[in-house]
Amino acid sequence: MSTEPGLGTGPEADDEGTTAKGTAGAGDLTAGPAGASGSPDSGAGDPPAAGAGDSPDADAHLSPDAGAPGSPVAEGGEPDGVGGASGVQEGAAASSEADGAGAAEGPQRSEAEAELAAQRVERERIERRKAERKGPVESGTKLSGKAADLLAAIRAVEGGEKPATTVFAAPDPAPRPAAPAPEAVRRPQPAPAVAAPATETIATVRRILAEGGAPESLAPQVAAALGEGSDALLREDPWQLLRVAGVRPDQADGFARALLGAECGPDDERRGRAVTGWLLDQAALAGHTALEMPALTAALAQRAVPDPEAAVQDAIAEGEALVFQDALDPGAPEPEDGEEERPVRVLVALERYALAEESLADGLARLVNSLAKDASERWEQAAATASGGAAELVRAVAGHGLVLHTGGEAARTEPAALLTAARTAGLRAWAVTHTSEGHRRLAAALEDGDGGEGAVGTVAGLLSGAEGPGRDADGALDLDLLIVLDAPQLDVEGAAVLVEALPDGARLVLSGDPAVLWSAGPGRVFADLLAARVCPQIASRTPDPGPLGELVSGIGIGELTQVEAPGKELVIVPVRDPGEAVHRTVQLVADSVPRAIGVPAEQTVVITPGHGGAAGTRALNTALKERLNPGPGRFGGFDPGDRIAYSPAPGRTVCGQVVKADADGLHLSCAGVPVVVPKERVEQSVRQGWALTAHQAAGSRWPAAVVVLPGDAAPTLSRPWVYTAFSRAERHLSVVHGVEQALPKAVAETLPKPRTTRLPLLLKTQVPAAD
Repeated sequence: MSTEPGLGTGPEADDEGTTAKGTAGAGDLTAGPAGASGSPDSGAGDPPAAGAGDSPDADAHLSPDAGAPGSPVAEGGEPDGVGGASGVQEGAAASSEADGAGAAEGPQRSEAEAELAAQRVERERIERRKAERKGPVESGTKLSGKAADLLAAIRAVEGGEKPATTVFAAPDPAPRPAAPAPEAVRRPQPAPAVAAPATETIATVRRILAEGGAPESLAPQVAAALGEGSDALLREDPWQLLRVAGVRPDQADGFARALLGAECGPDDERRGRAVTGWLLDQAALAGHTALEMPALTAALAQRAVPDPEAAVQDAIAEGEALVFQDALDPGAPEPEDGEEERPVRVLVALERYALAEESLADGLARLVNSLAKDASERWEQAAATASGGAAELVRAVAGHGLVLHTGGEAARTEPAALLTAARTAGLRAWAVTHTSEGHRRLAAALEDGDGGEGAVGTVAGLLSGAEGPGRDADGALDLDLLIVLDAPQLDVEGAAVLVEALPDGARLVLSGDPAVLWSAGPGRVFADLLAARVCPQIASRTPDPGPLGELVSGIGIGELTQVEAPGKELVIVPVRDPGEAVHRTVQLVADSVPRAIGVPAEQTVVITPGHGGAAGTRALNTALKERLNPGPGRFGGFDPGDRIAYSPAPGRTVCGQVVKADADGLHLSCAGVPVVVPKERVEQSVRQGWALTAHQAAGSRWPAAVVVLPGDAAPTLSRPWVYTAFSRAERHLSVVHGVEQALPKAVAETLPKPRTTRLPLLLKTQVPAAD
């Protein structure tokens, strides 16, 4: 038996005659029986399949502007790499796949539309508030140089004037306006479902796309992205095509050349403005809510924009971006005359994310500062009924409007106990999770409680109105307490809508595991709140049990520890190349795990770092479908019984199964709820779902998980990715291991890539630090 430091003991040889030590450190994770090498049972001895070694399109690391200095890097998505007119369509599909990571489930198609509509209404509310403010964006500091120029530009825009072309050369900033008076909180209102683009509009857009050499099939997406008058807008400014997800600047350039001819050039201000917006959009896909000015201008220069600063100025002038100047030390006193000015960082952001982040900070400050005292007796009663870690959580919630709770899977019993205690005491309490599967697990934890079983839903269901306690006369949720589990999966827009829906005096508990991957959408709300320290933080002391709990706990602190797995809870499967990885994965799911562990294939999930490559989700799903549910794929590539991953909105993934297809579209069953996907949306929103990325799997758990780590996936691994992937297993974890020492190195050294956000600074100026 060979043992390698930091991982564990394993069998001496796999069934192909190679030693564990000599094949990718394969014996590192488990101390199972010698006969279990490479498989949960000893019957997995089929010869490996040959395969190519393509690099995976990792969902963990996407650079929207590869090679550009300071360009943002994503933790979700696929690299753009398709060219030519047909590449527009392929890029759009790739973006849709990238956006499908992680999510909260909705019970039906109209719920997804209602959720998007609710978010749109919230953005309109924020925009109205912005328009009512007399002064420009608050900066809170004195400026000079380019920062002052940018501030003057945005002030001119908010004053109703487009800044002169020489604004960047202006030596003096405009005088600082008085801070706007605080305004009353406005409640989000129910919104109607969004109407689809008119057929005539789509037909006109289709003709323009054909004229410019772009795929006509993009017409519905273009019409939806550009809205009313999209045909005229596209002809007037062909670079508006960049608003469609997946389209790249080089593709939009070719489209513009076909339409404009000699008028088209790299110095066209329309191009500079559109590429600026595209880069900010790519930054959002990477998780940023804003970009620092040097990173943005460097990326623009890399995209052949001749005057990056003028392009940013133009985008600000046209209202397509906002600029902010944030003091690096907001607590420092204002400098006196003659003193050196405080250092600042200049940030540029898309309006929707900048204002959502501001709205979120305002809403959290409101909850912290409007704590209701009239329910103190009932909170005392709730605290008296709780014990252990739950009692500490209940006491913290009794005295504070916002509380953070951290812990692993076993710690979910504590917010469950809080929900039960609050409802037993007569308080209006509700809990929501990220996915329907998370809903199942929380409901199971409440089975022995009193009064909590019917007060559980999902975030998407609550926001759409399909689930939850209903609304009061002001349009706010009729609640005293809202508990949000899987809080790290909240992006800034979803969090803003959720917080704005809470009434004054309500209490909010955000609970989650800080070691998992952050949200698929922009922002890192839970991590920012933990770092800001503006409210009590209750860390659970309940450990996750068993060998898998021990393994995952070690990964969380950067150690790939040796664990004993006498019940084959953990098995390592060494592979030499991606082709063999696919072969072994199919073997595990279809044969070894059901036979040796007793977990059927439909209860096993496969997790891999990316969608592309020889062992990405596409290749794995193709092989798994062929073995587990073969068929002609007569319904757009799908057959009844196929496992699917459905993305009703960007950043959301719902797992389910194909039921049938008819004239209405593809009929799915998602967590027992029927969903109909219109046939025109199937290609961009539904994919095979036996194999997922870690972002898509976040928030859910399965009895068994097979994590695939082909050798070419090594650069994409990080500690949060490994932690998230490994922790999806409840009873059994198989690791198809081909990355050698890249795995322990990633766990020990590779932390999550930073995200640029403004939430900590906004909170610091509105909420005092917690004791």
